[in-house]
Amino acid sequence: MEKYLKIKKPDDFHLHLRDGNILKSVLSESKNNFARALIMPNLSPPIILLKQAKAYRNRILSYVKAKEDFTPLMTLYLTENSSIEDIVRAHQEGICTAIKLYPNGVTTNSNQGVTSIKNVMKILEKMADIKLPLCVHGETPITTVDIFDREKVFIETILRPLHKELPTLKITLEHISTKEGVEFVESSNKNVAGSITPHHLMMNRNQLFSKGIRPHFFCLPILKREKHRLALINAATSGNPKFFLGTDSAPHLDGDKESSCGCAGIFNASNAIECLTQIFYEGNQLQNLEKFTSENGAAHYNLDQNQGSITLIRKEQANDYKNKLKTSEGDITIFNPNSPIFWKVERERQSDET
Repeated sequence: MEKYLKIKKPDDFHLHLRDGNILKSVLSESKNNFARALIMPNLSPPIILLKQAKAYRNRILSYVKAKEDFTPLMTLYLTENSSIEDIVRAHQEGICTAIKLYPNGVTTNSNQGVTSIKNVMKILEKMADIKLPLCVHGETPITTVDIFDREKVFIETILRPLHKELPTLKITLEHISTKEGVEFVESSNKNVAGSITPHHLMMNRNQLFSKGIRPHFFCLPILKREKHRLALINAATSGNPKFFLGTDSAPHLDGDKESSCGCAGIFNASNAIECLTQIFYEGNQLQNLEKFTSENGAAHYNLDQNQGSITLIRKEQANDYKNKLKTSEGDITIFNPNSPIFWKVERERQSDET
């Protein structure tokens, strides 16, 4: 028997859209299911200045039709040379929703990131004063630290001391991938929240190495042990307002993924909501799905709740998703959850409602 579920239109509080020729194709997948998305600034060159954020926002909006319900929420890339005045203006003008901190060298296009928190403390103090949130890629870039321990080490050596020193700074620990990440968010004050991706909820590190290396499952933070995945599921499905969706959907052309030095990132914008609904259904927590996808993140970022909605339908047969997004630059592989998904966003019903 078919089952219907209607929820407020979701937000994606961690999205990579890239730029240039693939932007239009990539954006089309997010516009289908999300009302708003927090856009990551690690382009090449990165979005460091307010004027760059305005220009990038305009490029995104050029592909959003008037009737479409989608708003890009911009971020600035924090560097040790960032201007406090420019950041304050970006906040006052309502252009930037948050500032993004990348530890130097930790992920894609992070070579202009922060080498020491001490070097940006004046900026962080000002952000706390004006209530501008900080989004953090929470991994240490120290290469001698085991890659599976880099989130835990970053939390203990950098993030926990920062929160203790500056407890009024609103922080999002993005794409949590460990039990320790969940525990840090839960044990911190109301200013700390965490985003969680669909792929960290659906896979553990075994999938990355199943019958060979699976480059399209390679992401940063890297997939972890099963105990960490279960901790993430418990956090996401609990209804706790400290946790919300950030897909970290990160498109790379297949040629860049399937290479001797494959890029980190999983492109899941096309089926993120269906995957999440399956997880919540299996955990008997469908009543908390809307909180995770549509309410908690908006509250953390002091945004109004979305007025639109989407409808999901549960089918008797598993969905057969397209596996490639065609772009003018080449193919991008869409996330394959490697397990059956019985939920689907019902496009026709949405069209009728709107």
